[in-house]
Amino acid sequence: MTRPEAKGWCPGAYRPMMSGDGLVVRVRPEFARLDRDQALGLCAAAKAFGSGVIDLTSRANLQIRGVSEAQHELLLQELDALGLLNDDPELESRRNILMPPLWEKGDDSHRIAKDLMARLGDLPALPAKVGYAVDAGPAPVMQQNSADFRIEKDTESGLILRADGASAGRSVTVDTAVDAIVEMADWFVATGGTANRRMAAHLSHRALPAEWQTHAPAPAAARLVPGETPVGTVFGVAFGQINAAALDHLLRATKAEGLRVTPWRLFLLENAVGETTEGFITDADDPLLLADACPGAPLCTAASVETRSIARQLAQHIKGPLHISGCAKGCARPRKCRTTLVGRNGKFDLVRDGLPWDEPLLTSLAPDTLPHSIGDH
Repeated sequence: MTRPEAKGWCPGAYRPMMSGDGLVVRVRPEFARLDRDQALGLCAAAKAFGSGVIDLTSRANLQIRGVSEAQHELLLQELDALGLLNDDPELESRRNILMPPLWEKGDDSHRIAKDLMARLGDLPALPAKVGYAVDAGPAPVMQQNSADFRIEKDTESGLILRADGASAGRSVTVDTAVDAIVEMADWFVATGGTANRRMAAHLSHRALPAEWQTHAPAPAAARLVPGETPVGTVFGVAFGQINAAALDHLLRATKAEGLRVTPWRLFLLENAVGETTEGFITDADDPLLLADACPGAPLCTAASVETRSIARQLAQHIKGPLHISGCAKGCARPRKCRTTLVGRNGKFDLVRDGLPWDEPLLTSLAPDTLPHSIGDH
């Protein structure tokens, strides 16, 4: 089976997306970081102009939910005052750049990302969902995250540019990395990649130049989990949904100097001190860290089922990763999962070790029968 057609673009600040609870306005933090004032200001904006809910997305962005069309312009003015908007809406939409959460000022990841942001205008017109992973730390941490162009270390600790879907990349340096990205982007467009919309899909039809596939990437680093790091304290967020008031309280209680976002439903508070507060995941073994669930009904008009309360219930009983999807598009986890439940006409289909749009093992499961139905198979 093939994936149902999803929207060909992601919401942004200038171009929000209408959902069941109002407009979804996406903020793309530079270097995946907000300073303390920006983070507190974002919380205040989410309460003043939205529903008080902030999404932490799989692209390490933040989304203010529940914004009315009448409040959108006022919200943009506030985001601009906080330094969270690019002056050019076109460039703002292109700033889909993942960063390793433990980057340090002046390291390879920081320098390359800074150069890339300054040169986004040099790139050709690319499909809206195209993104970049500037993952130049000691070992890659974002190999499983959505990105079409990947800067990472190779097996000999050199830097490479690797196209998503390719098993190897080309050697680059800090100074040549963005030039190589521009060259690869030009190749993507010239060879018809925009028709396929993403790099990995394009590579199933067109081979990269052999000289761009000479260095294997280094093995991936261990995944980030809640707890202490050299940069600060990591907290988890169930399903990536943040209560703005709770985050405001946490920022103040821990005297955090900044907030870094990740694509794993985790965020990091720089130099946080003191006691933590309730509302966030602090246990690395919490089963909710292995559960993905989209907003579901009624927040998403494509969904026919409520998702997150069911995910909370089932996560305590299911071993391994769990994905509850409101429809077959699988937005929260468009990848294979051990257990996937897909909403359809108010009930659920069960997919094992597959994608949300794959042939289900069981169909039309009532929500109250799920623990028993899943346990039997």
